[in-house]
Amino acid sequence: MSASQGPVVRPYGDTTGDGMVQVSFTLPVPHDKRAEGAAIQLANRMGMDPALLVHAKQMGDGFTFFVVYGRVNHLVDLSAVQVVERDFPLLSAKEVNAVVKRRLRRKLSVVGACIGTDAHTVGIDAILNVKGIAGEKGLEYYRELSVTNLGAQVSVPELVEAARAARADAVLVSQVVTQRDAHLHNTREMSAAFREALPVGRRPLLIVGGPRFDESQATELGVDRIFGRGTTPGEVASYLVHALVTGRKVGAA
Repeated sequence: MSASQGPVVRPYGDTTGDGMVQVSFTLPVPHDKRAEGAAIQLANRMGMDPALLVHAKQMGDGFTFFVVYGRVNHLVDLSAVQVVERDFPLLSAKEVNAVVKRRLRRKLSVVGACIGTDAHTVGIDAILNVKGIAGEKGLEYYRELSVTNLGAQVSVPELVEAARAARADAVLVSQVVTQRDAHLHNTREMSAAFREALPVGRRPLLIVGGPRFDESQATELGVDRIFGRGTTPGEVASYLVHALVTGRKVGAA
């Protein structure tokens, strides 16, 4: 982790530094004037003053969605912002294949899945499937990578057995469902299962990704790497080479 050097800034709305922000939220109340007043009260307590209600819509029975626009006085110190920096070079598909072939001398085995009740495969498919995302091909396109995509709603025991059968060097898990922190619970369960099932020398690299993960929580969750929203197949492939080949951390050989 590293800190980015920079000035103290305020949010930008209509003019530079005016402190204007827009937030959205849902309250468990039917849409009426009282609900709108409650939304403004919440925004005020969040530090927005003045707070203007710009949108309110009934969301089913007894719920209302709000959008509030207003001013905050909070400042952001950019020098205190901590992020997980990319600590490996980005490689092309050709470079990845060449390094794996020359250094590993066999195909690098990758197993991917959505675990638990998560049925949202768009993330794992974007990384693994040949079609990839935004014109960038997925890991199945890399001739020196052997990819097994287990799809959705895979149980942790099934994932462990599939990784064992494929002699996986890396396990990629995508988690989109986050209600009641399901993504965190599932990740901890997965990491614990792999620690119990396989010794350190044969344990695959554990990688998770999804829009609600904090990339700094990898150690806390027991995984090797967390990728957030916007991650591309090339980034994942480059990390695999960095962690498993050039770094010589090869799992189930």
